[in-house]
Amino acid sequence: MTLSAIPVGTPRSEDSIAAVSVTELFTIGIGPSSSHTVGPMRAAKAFAVEMLDIGLIPDRVQAELFGSLSLTGRGHHSDRAVLLGLAGETPERVDPDAIDGLLARIGETRQLMLDGRHPLPFDPEQDLLFRPGFLPAHPNGMVFTAFLPDGSSVVRRFYSIGGGVIRMEGAEPMRTNRRLAHPFCSGAELLERTAETGLSIAGIVRANEAAWRDDGETDAFLDRVRDAMCGAIERGCAASGMLPGGLKVQRRAQAIRQKLLDRGPRTDPSLVFEWVSLWALAVNEENAAGGRVVTAPTNGAAGVIPAVLRYYETFVHGATRDGVRTLLLTAAAVGMLYKKRASISAAEMGCQGEVGVACSMAAAGLAAALGGTPAQVENAAEIGMEHNLGLTCDPIGGLVQIPCIERNTMGAIKAINAAYLALHGDGKHIVSLDQVIETMRQTGEDMKSQYKETSLGGLAVNVVEC
Repeated sequence: MTLSAIPVGTPRSEDSIAAVSVTELFTIGIGPSSSHTVGPMRAAKAFAVEMLDIGLIPDRVQAELFGSLSLTGRGHHSDRAVLLGLAGETPERVDPDAIDGLLARIGETRQLMLDGRHPLPFDPEQDLLFRPGFLPAHPNGMVFTAFLPDGSSVVRRFYSIGGGVIRMEGAEPMRTNRRLAHPFCSGAELLERTAETGLSIAGIVRANEAAWRDDGETDAFLDRVRDAMCGAIERGCAASGMLPGGLKVQRRAQAIRQKLLDRGPRTDPSLVFEWVSLWALAVNEENAAGGRVVTAPTNGAAGVIPAVLRYYETFVHGATRDGVRTLLLTAAAVGMLYKKRASISAAEMGCQGEVGVACSMAAAGLAAALGGTPAQVENAAEIGMEHNLGLTCDPIGGLVQIPCIERNTMGAIKAINAAYLALHGDGKHIVSLDQVIETMRQTGEDMKSQYKETSLGGLAVNVVEC
């Protein structure tokens, strides 16, 4: 089993930092949260696999959730994700329509099949616990314990660090044997690589991806990501009814789509941003319902890049599949910088680390697809983040609904605006992308914990739940 796991507290070499693939920025999974749903599912799966693969057959297992996972985990389906992971499911392969039945059987029988291989008694009320307090290494902490027949136990700590990526405490440092053609660890280095090689930013990323696979496989992956993003838009636009969780939030995308269709062709300039907002809204309603979306770079921000991508395909004359690939590869390059130099975890950075990063990525991707120079693309990414600095994460009821769904529409519109602002210039600007990333990091560290996905501040406490 391959995991995106980085040991906690272990310094990473520059080579290791550089070896980030586009497949780590875009993963296909389920909602509502990459850090609170996808990450816990992967951690639980990893724990189950390890126990059985090394021959430790437990009599019982227990899962404990800490920090932000405890405070907002129920609203983010962290408990459901842990059960699914222990039972052997993965975010990429689980059937969203089968989840309720699987969880109902565990609840009714008080038993689960550990990694789908070994039956165990499991009482969710006793064996899946939401704990007060935070673990030391990250706000999203988990502890899994296997109780063995001889009376001993094995304990593993995991952290969900954003975008579905997990770290396991105490693991050996990950070493990369990937030699990238053009490694970069900053925006400045990325621009240097383009100047040295004559390649675009997308070309730099494509050349680096050759360390993992050939061009044809990379293109096939990008095409799957594009299709999954568009699939989420279509499912979101087709669905109606109330979102789960108790806030009684009605899905709006279907009705808005019909109104826009009734008003006339999509080429009407006055409707462009309304369509973009609809597409972002549709994806994040699908995410909030636990449907299949692309982590881009997180689930909470899953609607921004798909909406901008659909804007490119629908409204840009001469849009091509290669242009879509350029958009995604360029967006990935920018996402890599945020992962290397700051964080994409709302529990660390607030929503500036999710919607803000997605906006920055989308702005860069669109600018590149529209023919921007590397300097213009870097400028677009900087603008996209500069106007999301300080954005808090304060979901009402711990649900990825209010303000999260509408916030994606704002991120998509800002990204398009940022791309065109950058293209009107020559690439020269005062604030660099590296400076804005560092500012985001510092702002995230200064931000109080109640504004970082804990639902202890902001809208979460000033709006009375229905």
